[in-house]
Amino acid sequence: MTAWIKMISDDEADDELLDALKLARTPHGTVDNVMRVHSLRPSTLRGHVVLYRAALHDDANTLPAWLQETISSYVSILNGCSYSLANHWANARHLINDEKRADEIEKALNTRTLEPTFCGAELALLEYAEKLTLFPADVIKADVDALKDTGFDDGQILEANQIIGYFNYVNRCLNGLGVSTQGDIVGYYTEE
Repeated sequence: MTAWIKMISDDEADDELLDALKLARTPHGTVDNVMRVHSLRPSTLRGHVVLYRAALHDDANTLPAWLQETISSYVSILNGCSYSLANHWANARHLINDEKRADEIEKALNTRTLEPTFCGAELALLEYAEKLTLFPADVIKADVDALKDTGFDDGQILEANQIIGYFNYVNRCLNGLGVSTQGDIVGYYTEE
């Protein structure tokens, strides 16, 4: 079983759903379970695809792609979401493109001991991600000011905030519906 609720296959889909599934296709030409789980409600499928791509795969984002994927992975670890972690850590590892560094980062994220693996701006951003994920009501202006003090501009802070918010949303959707990676191609990047 790939989810605890029914997911409609392409063969069973009506025109409205087929149109939404077309929008959700990955670079591999498939529709991952994270999107297909919306198949009973094509409007939320469309909304999810647009939100995901705006938060994480927008060409206007200026945070390094490896850091975006690392933030995604850390939020998924904090939320215990194995689905998102499998996909986005595979992406981060690919983008880091240094096995030793990727291993160090993976260990730091999984043990929640970010220092000394991270410092400065990267550390501040991951600490913000942790606080916003685990204690959202405790986030204060000083937390955002601290990010500015490390060199992030308002646009980059917004990017990080949206990535963190998106992964808190999707982690809860996936965990709450028992969605698995069974049948998915894990990771965004194809092996060459």
